[in-house]
Amino acid sequence: MGTADLELSFIQPGHALYPAELELRFRVLREPLGHTREQVLFPFEAQSLHLVAHRGEEALGCVLFHPEDAHGGRLFQMAVTPRLQGQRLGARLVQALEAELLRRGFTHVHLHARQTVVPFYERLGYSVYAEPFIDVGLPHRHMRKSLGT
Repeated sequence: MGTADLELSFIQPGHALYPAELELRFRVLREPLGHTREQVLFPFEAQSLHLVAHRGEEALGCVLFHPEDAHGGRLFQMAVTPRLQGQRLGARLVQALEAELLRRGFTHVHLHARQTVVPFYERLGYSVYAEPFIDVGLPHRHMRKSLGT
């Protein structure tokens, strides 16, 4: 099965898909690092925009955005189920999120990318800035993009 039939939905904590989103984030982003399910939660979950790619009640991809002011914020917790990686689902999620952010008046996005996925974000128009850093035990890069340019 490909990704063309997947539905993209903006949700919030409390939505029927939220537990599946959390499980996907745990399995893809935290479990491989030996982290617990609790370590997938951020203090600003409720204030963040959650975009989930799903087939029925099964979450297969997600990306979140935390607004930091009226103009911008941070993209975080981008995850695609391993069997669908490399099929442009991640790009589709980021582009759909950016379109919604533009619609809401946001002008810029920044993120902390694991070093291994920097090329993915570069293909989507993000650029590296500042020095590399370590987060969750892995090398990361600061990246940013101006929307609508």
